[in-house]
Amino acid sequence: MSSVLPKAARRGLADEAADLVRAAILDGRFPPGAALREVELAARLGVSRGSVREGLARLEREGLVRGGWHRGTTVIEVTAEDVEEVYVLRAALDRLAATTARRVADEEHLSALDRLVAEMAAEAAGSGEAHRLVALDIAFHDRIYAAAGNGRLTAAWEAIRSQLHLFQLRRVDAARAHYRARVVEEHRELAALLRSGDVRTLARRAEEHVDSARRSLLAGLPPAP
Repeated sequence: MSSVLPKAARRGLADEAADLVRAAILDGRFPPGAALREVELAARLGVSRGSVREGLARLEREGLVRGGWHRGTTVIEVTAEDVEEVYVLRAALDRLAATTARRVADEEHLSALDRLVAEMAAEAAGSGEAHRLVALDIAFHDRIYAAAGNGRLTAAWEAIRSQLHLFQLRRVDAARAHYRARVVEEHRELAALLRSGDVRTLARRAEEHVDSARRSLLAGLPPAP
């Protein structure tokens, strides 16, 4: 394993090990299918194997890695079945989050959405780094869920958030031009609808936004063996 990881700031902390490995996965340092070996990770992170094991278990619950008794832990592969399941769930959650936020969001949350759209536009007009655009995309939706103010809804979003982040990175790898062409305007429209649009239009556009991402990602996946 050649990837360089920073040392954990506090030893023996499983949450920090999970955070560092997650960041490495989402940065592309551990691509889909990559093996994650406890001994090597413990040495690179400067934590115990037990902390790494607990951290990997947390990432498995998030859906980022897969493991088993007779096989090592690996970063998940992006399959059409996974995409269909996760994006169908996301469409329902995003619709509810958007329509709830439309009713209860305050100016602070709405202004934060506008700032994130402005950051996306600046990034897309410049280098348009895929990882940065996807991070802003996810942060935008984080803010909508926060604005909705429903703890259980946010927990449901967080249960699939890491997988979605990885899937969106895979989507950009397969169709970067398509993503860059749409990401700013789609999010700008959602931000505007959250301020003044009718609920029906907002609900429809929230679902269409997710469906567009799903179709783009599926089109870029290799055929199933």
